[in-house]
Amino acid sequence: MRHLIIDSASEACSVALIEAGAVVDYRHEVIGRGHAERLVPLIAELVNGGRADVIAVGCGPGSFAGVRIGVAAARAFALGWQVPVHGFSTLALVAAAAADDIAAAEGALVVMEGGHGQWFVQPFAADLAPRAELRSLLPEEAVGLGDALVVGNRAEAFVAKRGSGRALAMLPDARAFLRLPAGAMLDRPSPIYGRAPDAKPMAARA
Repeated sequence: MRHLIIDSASEACSVALIEAGAVVDYRHEVIGRGHAERLVPLIAELVNGGRADVIAVGCGPGSFAGVRIGVAAARAFALGWQVPVHGFSTLALVAAAAADDIAAAEGALVVMEGGHGQWFVQPFAADLAPRAELRSLLPEEAVGLGDALVVGNRAEAFVAKRGSGRALAMLPDARAFLRLPAGAMLDRPSPIYGRAPDAKPMAARA
């Protein structure tokens, strides 16, 4: 059974075809912005146009636009191909990419850009199971967390600010799906924003 893996929740745009425990084909580009224009062409460049029996997509947290683009694309391909679609946490995917280091360190903290000066943080155990819920924290509060190993696109900034630990700078990579534990999968992909929306409802008129 072939899986199409999609993640566009960060500055990386990453897609992969995985079958029988191996990567068949992949594309991984660090583009910053422009996921809406680049994601579908990247999938089309894959073997057989990325056609798969199952689709799995990173649901965030991360860039609001990037998360929505990835989930929408996954749902559209699933509808067009009449195949099932599942979701997973982008932070779990980052942890999976560092699976060997996390196992050796007996756990790690994933730290990713959260927007508005905040970081998304979540600790993972040696077996990649989450040890606590996802949180969105200001750096001053986040550095109170104590894992020695820190992984993610804000890992270096985190370690520098805290003054201790080891940083593994890392972006979500669709190929790391192979290391995700089965419990990381979500039956229905929906955006994980990780913090409250910026927009606030208008006050009711008197």
